Amino acid sequence: MDRLIYTAMTGAKHILEQQATTSHNLANATTTGFRAQVDQFRAVQVQGAILPTRAFVVDSTTGSDFRTGTIQHTGRELDVAVQGDGWIAVRAADGSEAYTRNGSLKVDENGILQTHDGLRVQGDGGELALPPGRNIAMARDGTISLVPDGSDATGLTAIGRLKLVNPPAADLMRGDDGLFRTKAGTPAPLDPNVTLISGALESSNVNVVDEMVNMISLARQFDMQMKMLEHAENNDNKAAQLLSMN
Repeated sequence: MDRLIYTAMTGAKHILEQQATTSHNLANATTTGFRAQVDQFRAVQVQGAILPTRAFVVDSTTGSDFRTGTIQHTGRELDVAVQGDGWIAVRAADGSEAYTRNGSLKVDENGILQTHDGLRVQGDGGELALPPGRNIAMARDGTISLVPDGSDATGLTAIGRLKLVNPPAADLMRGDDGLFRTKAGTPAPLDPNVTLISGALESSNVNVVDEMVNMISLARQFDMQMKMLEHAENNDNKAAQLLSMN
């Protein structure tokens, strides 16, 4: 009976954790370049159990859904979307190199190219600084060009190139800040095969319908675990009554 209580209790606890993940995915359904988090239940055998079927339920994060989102054309010159597989390298708040699919970029007052969240975008030679100019253009390979102030309108000058990487999905992990990093903690090498679409952004890959269905399914599973706890309580009460009669 006590094993039933612990099994149902752990099941209910980790269902709530999966509900939190589902809620997090739904909250980021409109976040540019967001990758949905994927969780899974797994059974962990109880140590010292008499029967091998005695197990706890544990929720484990298996990773992220790396399917690409929908490309939405914005026409903004500093918006870029990664076409297919690949990532844009940025300098995270902790100073490490991290990777994002959010290509909504801006230039700060010092000319430093940043993401919409203020993270500095990395180039193939370090951080990118843009001189005063106009007609900024992003090439498919990540090369940034513009017309410097005082130059002819046709005098495009290459300023630098975004660092585009494509490490294997199995080597990436999501950080608490939502950015991805390599599990080894080392910077990923530049990949010349990664291409960009200028004037566009990639939407989140969260499927709202699937997440809503999953939320309903988890709610029903939670109710089932609660009923198991109620049955365990009823069994305990019946057993106490029988013992009191002796």
